[in-house]
Amino acid sequence: MGIQLNSGPLVKRHNYQQNAEMNITPFVDVMLVLLIIFMVAAPLATVDVPVDLPSNAATPNPPPDEPVYVSVQADGMLFVQEQPVVLADLAAGVNQLTGGDVRTRLFLRGDKAVEYGTLMQVMNTLQKAGYGQISLVASEELEP
Repeated sequence: MGIQLNSGPLVKRHNYQQNAEMNITPFVDVMLVLLIIFMVAAPLATVDVPVDLPSNAATPNPPPDEPVYVSVQADGMLFVQEQPVVLADLAAGVNQLTGGDVRTRLFLRGDKAVEYGTLMQVMNTLQKAGYGQISLVASEELEP
């Protein structure tokens, strides 16, 4: 006589096949949300607001005893102190006044009408000659 155990109703087990593919739908959803966030935030990060900057009201530093001025007139004429010079001879003219001391501070004066490219050519020529201390000179703004 054997004991028979009643295990209740028969439980049917389903044999589901495992799915090894990755479900990328949540990944795509997250990426689209991030894309929208960056599309909205990117224009806010750029500075595209026109601003009228205030003038410099600080007192200027006094010039040295014998400053070396390089001037560029509106028509592009170059001067070292008061002597006219061409761009090719600019370094030689400045070296003559400074005694070859490249640590001398140079003051570059440019007319308002001088093109930016011309002023940069003068600065590049002086920097290639070894002068690293070049100051731009501006007129003092009068307070109203």
